[in-house]
Amino acid sequence: MNNINERSEGNATLPNKPLPVIKYCLYARKSMEDEERQALSIDSQLKEMKQIAERDNLYVVAMRTEAHSAKNSGQRPVFNQMIEELRNGKYNAILTWNPDRLSRNAGDLGVLVDLMDSQLLVEIRTYNQKFSNSPNEKFLLMILGSQAKLENDNKSINVKRGLRTKVEMGLWPTVAPTGYLNNMTRGKEGHVVIDPIRAHVVKQIFQLASEGWSHRRIKRWLRDDLDFRSKNNKHLAMSTIQKILCTPFYYGEFEFPRKSGNWYKGIHTPLITKELYDQVREQTDAKKRLQYVYKKNFAYTKLMKCGLCGGNVTAEEKFKALKDGSIARYVYYGCTRSKDPSCKIRYIREEYLIQSLRELVDKLSLDDLGLRGQFEKEVERIHRFNCDVMGKPPMYTDAEEQDVDIKKYIKYILLDGSIEEKRNILLNLKSKLILKDGFVYLDVVTDEDESLMPTPVEE
Repeated sequence: MNNINERSEGNATLPNKPLPVIKYCLYARKSMEDEERQALSIDSQLKEMKQIAERDNLYVVAMRTEAHSAKNSGQRPVFNQMIEELRNGKYNAILTWNPDRLSRNAGDLGVLVDLMDSQLLVEIRTYNQKFSNSPNEKFLLMILGSQAKLENDNKSINVKRGLRTKVEMGLWPTVAPTGYLNNMTRGKEGHVVIDPIRAHVVKQIFQLASEGWSHRRIKRWLRDDLDFRSKNNKHLAMSTIQKILCTPFYYGEFEFPRKSGNWYKGIHTPLITKELYDQVREQTDAKKRLQYVYKKNFAYTKLMKCGLCGGNVTAEEKFKALKDGSIARYVYYGCTRSKDPSCKIRYIREEYLIQSLRELVDKLSLDDLGLRGQFEKEVERIHRFNCDVMGKPPMYTDAEEQDVDIKKYIKYILLDGSIEEKRNILLNLKSKLILKDGFVYLDVVTDEDESLMPTPVEE
């Protein structure tokens, strides 16, 4: 009799290879469609598969669940984690409800088959099937996975056909824009009705825009005067107001899909006339053209942060008529108020800003400025020109004098250099600049670095 650990092959007796321990990962998944169309939720899948594990005495070492579509390859984080753990040998088998829980695309299906070929995945078990590393069972798994992909592709075609039919009938195929509500009555899918709370405000938005109100002014009016909120109980963002004012749906027409060039006449009740919409669009386009023509380049914008709210620092110019008939131009720097619309930051004139920056240059080393190499070359070039061509004596005799000369050059650039030169200097600073209380300072100042604080300037 052969030993229990041996097996016979012909006349030879060979030692038996121990069977690998099959360690299962229990995997359950559902997509958004599953919530509406399938009876099996994640909880019910887990319950059924745990019963299978107990019935068949399966060794389950991990459990993974996710609510994510399997339509696209590599887009499921939990599935990707499970694949990585299979490669690392944490387990070597998968227990799931159905093959389509694992894959509905060729990419993920191919990954599973490759793991089987490399014997890192020895078995996939479902409610009523088992797939191991045998040609027939892998072929069946690929057929079932391909069938799931075919269902997805057909479903996508059917959905697109249904949407196309709806829009041709004048029905709105997605979430109703602000001022309208989706009709949730059965059989009325795609119908939208006027929102009795918000529709009249949307009309006023168009009217005010046609009178020349800016988007920012409209936003403040909606927030401060009306406390107007969307269906999600949020104040309208600037981008939402801009989107409303360029949406033709409000006068009765819409394009679907966007930028497709396919236009349809809606059966919904318009909130405005096409004439009012065209008037708003003309004003908006005219402002854009003016902004392009008169676009200003300011040297120190987007290089500093607001010291109160952390927003970016922007600039605006003001003009004042003087008694002698001339016009004075002033540039002020302050917070964009993108993070806090009520930010109380003080504005600072550009000449005071430059004064603070020049003071910082005196208190920082060239290494802190991050500009030593760049300006050493420039100063050396000027020095050699003066000595070799002009016959002048050396500009400096030691490194300390050279540093002083470089700082003078930097301060000259900050005062009279081009916008590109000024920005290049500040972009090389190793510490960011903060605007607060009417002056500029470095964002990190320790007790030992208090001397780096610039002198406050008053306007």
